[in-house]
This record gives sequence, C-alpha cells and structure tokens, in this order.
Amino acid sequence: MKSRDLIEIYERLLKHLGKQYWWPAETEFEVIIGAILTQAAAWKNVEIAIENLKAEKILNPAGIKNTRQNQLKKLIKSAGYYNAKSRKLKEFVNFLYKNYGGDLNLLLNQPKNKLRKDLLSIWGIGPETADSIVLYAAHKPSFVVDAYTKRIFSRLGVIDNGIDYESLKKFFENNLPENLGIYKEFHALIVELGKKNCRTKPVCGGCPFGYSCRFNFKDERAL
Repeated sequence: MKSRDLIEIYERLLKHLGKQYWWPAETEFEVIIGAILTQAAAWKNVEIAIENLKAEKILNPAGIKNTRQNQLKKLIKSAGYYNAKSRKLKEFVNFLYKNYGGDLNLLLNQPKNKLRKDLLSIWGIGPETADSIVLYAAHKPSFVVDAYTKRIFSRLGVIDNGIDYESLKKFFENNLPENLGIYKEFHALIVELGKKNCRTKPVCGGCPFGYSCRFNFKDERAL
C-alpha cells in the first residue's frame, strides 16, 4: 500500500464521520486512568467509574495512591474486572512515585520511546494502553492500534488478519506522516467505524467503504 492510499482512507472516514474530538478527559491523569479502565470495557461504563473517582476527589496520583484497594474496587466496579484494574491503577501510581516522585509531568515529558518503554514495564499496561497514554496524555505521535483496526483493515484487504500488534503499528507509522493530529483523529475514527459498522457481525449499510470491502458480497475487491 502507498502512503497516499492510507491518507485517502483517513480522509474518507473523516468526511463520513466527522471529527471525533478524542480523548474525552479534563486532565492527562484522567486520560491515563481511562486508558487503563477501558481495557475490555464499554466507554459508558468507564465514564461511570471515572465520575465516581471524581466525586471522591481522588482522580489524581495521590488520591489513587492513598485510597485502599478495596475502596477503589467499589468505585471502578462499573468498568469490569475491578480486581485486576484496581491493582493496575495502584501499580501505575506506585511506579510514578517510585521513579518520578509522583510528578506526572516528569514521566510524560520524556522522549517517546523511553516513555513507552517505561509504561510497558508496569504490570497491567500492554502496548495498546501504553500507546494510548503516549498519544493522548503525553501528546506524542505513537499510533494506537486495536481490535477494530485489525478487523477493518483486514476486511478491506489492506493487511493480513494474523498481523501482530507491533507490525500493525509500524505499518501505520511507516505509511502516515508523523502528525499528532492525524494519529489521534485516525485512531478515533477507526474506533467509531468499528462500533457503528464494522462489528463482529458487520452492519454494512451506510459504511463509507461499501463496495471496497471483501465483506460486501456484491464486490469483493479490496482497497
């Protein structure tokens, strides 16, 4: 695939779905908490958990650090897997305090690759969550890929369905300009298309890629 082809897909999505204005958060720390809580969870349920943390005035590093884990579990229960996720939140803030004195800016202001490496060393933070934090909290261009990305672009015939995370991430970064705004918007648009149309059982009506998708029986040509 040529770079311009990927840009054409981005532009078609943008025209069809409009700007998504991601990530919905008031602070960088809220982005990080949301990125951890949204693992295997619907965003509406994550929002409930975040509002609970806000109501208790603990949506900050010190607040999470000083809150007992059992209490944390209750507050984030709506996001699911609350035993594991409460530990993940604790692991993140403990790392922050141990290595950066609790100063989030010191962590986020590092070079992109060092930041990503640090995040991946924390228990419970995998590549997708790490890249979400780098992109939306640190505002550094690190493309986020997820299940929607793999599903959409394999159905379009652009990638092989068996591609691994790092190879797929590299594919996007090698074929897009290193532009923070495009990285953020493209990922958000992919998620929106995945939720609206390109589900496990696709809803092809109204999809901007109608006749380009191999799932459309009328025309199996790939982009």
